[in-house]
Amino acid sequence: MNVLENKTALVTGGSRGIGRAIALALAAAGADVAFTYKSASSAAQETEKGITAAGRRTQSYQSDASSFGDASNVVESVVREFGRVDILVNNAGITRDTLLMRMSEQDWDEVIDTNLKSAFNFSKAACRPMMSQREGVIVNISSIAGVIGNPGQTNYAAAKAGMIGMTKTLAKELASRNIRVNAVAPGFIETDMTGKLTQQQKDALLGLVPLKRMGTPDDIAHVVVFLSSPAAAYITGQVLCVDGGLVM
Repeated sequence: MNVLENKTALVTGGSRGIGRAIALALAAAGADVAFTYKSASSAAQETEKGITAAGRRTQSYQSDASSFGDASNVVESVVREFGRVDILVNNAGITRDTLLMRMSEQDWDEVIDTNLKSAFNFSKAACRPMMSQREGVIVNISSIAGVIGNPGQTNYAAAKAGMIGMTKTLAKELASRNIRVNAVAPGFIETDMTGKLTQQQKDALLGLVPLKRMGTPDDIAHVVVFLSSPAAAYITGQVLCVDGGLVM
């Protein structure tokens, strides 16, 4: 069912992993989908093919999500090419994991800028056309690390917790313009990031998950589609943990 028919979505970091799954799911639900990527041009082309195969318009934009100027330019381009922007998914993110005592200033700054500042950049740019439309949806991809913390991820957890605070505040600021803002906090998901773990590490993590499996990018994407759809019309300022029951 095309619950997002005639909608235009913008997904940051949409060339692979969770971002690609979100872009494809939004297209399958009827939305035209623009997305950004930083360097993976071949992966971006694969995402474009998937969106086109769903019968939807698409456009990819190579940009640095941590750059305010890049974010403004991308949003302006999307509005110019598609006529509007209805859904923004702030998904761009990286990790630079290590214990705080070993963490460099660069490790800290890169993660905060890419994961948190990027959400500020794109939300600020996108809220103006959404306010003019008097409707819109922003979904921030946070993490359970931002809810409960995770050793070795001080920078990542701080950025993701910051996204949660930003989500709740923006939801209050934009509600009068019929713009809903929510966050999704994924648990352990099968992506390039978790692919670096040893089997022993994966087994240890799964021992903490009541459903006894890792999530998939599609598990996250389905929730984003729901939050972007009319079915979630009365939901704003919330954080949905999609984690197999890890955070209860």
